[in-house]
Amino acid sequence: MSLLPYKDKNTSKKEQIATMFNSISGKYDFLNHFLSLGIDIFWRKRAIRLLKRYQPKLILDIATGTGDFAIEALSLKPEKIIGVDISEGMLSIGREKLIKKNIIDKIELIRGDSEVLPFEDNFFDAVIVSFGVRNFENLEKGLSDMLRVLKPGGKVVILEFSQPKLVPFKQIYQFYFQWILPKIGKLISKDHAAYTYLPNSVRAFPDGDNFLNVLNKIGFQKNQCTPLTLGISSIYFGSK
Repeated sequence: MSLLPYKDKNTSKKEQIATMFNSISGKYDFLNHFLSLGIDIFWRKRAIRLLKRYQPKLILDIATGTGDFAIEALSLKPEKIIGVDISEGMLSIGREKLIKKNIIDKIELIRGDSEVLPFEDNFFDAVIVSFGVRNFENLEKGLSDMLRVLKPGGKVVILEFSQPKLVPFKQIYQFYFQWILPKIGKLISKDHAAYTYLPNSVRAFPDGDNFLNVLNKIGFQKNQCTPLTLGISSIYFGSK
């Protein structure tokens, strides 16, 4: 059974994820940077640098949210970046950001289902995702569709939360993630479920070697995992 943000609602995970992100979209960027002490910005830069040597021209950013990962990917000087997200609320914030930065011609943000992508096979040079695959209703289906739209030899970069293993940092982090973060998130976003769902979804996610095994099963090749900041998050990098 899928982990749901709103356990009292009789709707699918996709619908609930869209509702959740619509609810917190106005505070999402602030909370991201505040709750991670700004480290999430470094994580995105580090992940995008992995693609520099390959110079991808057409990039797909899945679960793009407000577009931060897509904007960071502009450092690769691609011809076009397309961001897809299920939440119109998040996309609206993202489009405002693109207009302010005068990069609306470089990045296109569209509403869509990350597990049923509206693109033809073998279309993109690179597919990137930051903190999104954890929210897929069907993880393997979503990864399979990512593989489908990627060109042969194309690269995938997935940035996702993971669970620290080092003692005592592991215990300190778990206490913060389980008890402090949800309270701050609820106070600022006014949505209790969203920041209770976050630590629960991280615990449920098959991180590290387990996720590499899933990528191998789907058909991605030469998959690697790089833990960041004592294992709070990880970058997964692979090829088609």
